[in-house]
Amino acid sequence: MKVPRSSHPAAQATFRAGHSALASALLALTLGAAPAGAQTLVTVNEPNLPFTVSLPKSWLGVNFNDGAAGVSVVSAKTPPATLMRLLYTPKGNEKPTPASEFSKFEQGVKSTGATIKQTSSRTVGYGGVSGVERNYTLTHPKGKLNMRVWYGVGARNLYSFQLTDTPERFTAASATFSKVLASVKFR
Repeated sequence: MKVPRSSHPAAQATFRAGHSALASALLALTLGAAPAGAQTLVTVNEPNLPFTVSLPKSWLGVNFNDGAAGVSVVSAKTPPATLMRLLYTPKGNEKPTPASEFSKFEQGVKSTGATIKQTSSRTVGYGGVSGVERNYTLTHPKGKLNMRVWYGVGARNLYSFQLTDTPERFTAASATFSKVLASVKFR
């Protein structure tokens, strides 16, 4: 599986700006998509990524041209589709926190005209990096979506791992996403 990634200089600004470009893409990609279902996972060991991860074999890499660095995959070739994003940005001299990043994320979603409601939050780590994971419901003129978003702060990078799907398919997609997150190993 070859998945596109971006390390464009604008990545940090886009990542920290609350993913407004991402939010628009999410709404366009997920409404009415085919279910995630049971998935065979394959390992992605891309040397330019600060982690390895196993992703659904039949899913396709996608580049939103938003400058975000990491891996974005969809469950189908044409929209709508279930979406997973595993993004990162170097921390530099900044000291990001999951709380501050969630605030930016929520503002970015709201800026698209969608309504966002947090439905749960928990402290959880993946691959040895601790963080906070929240579930959301989004309401948009075209329908509703569910999201699962994790922010973690590693030694060198800030991580944002996200799943977006329709409410009807979210439970199955979330089970696949849990398997993906369990496979993450940071370098």
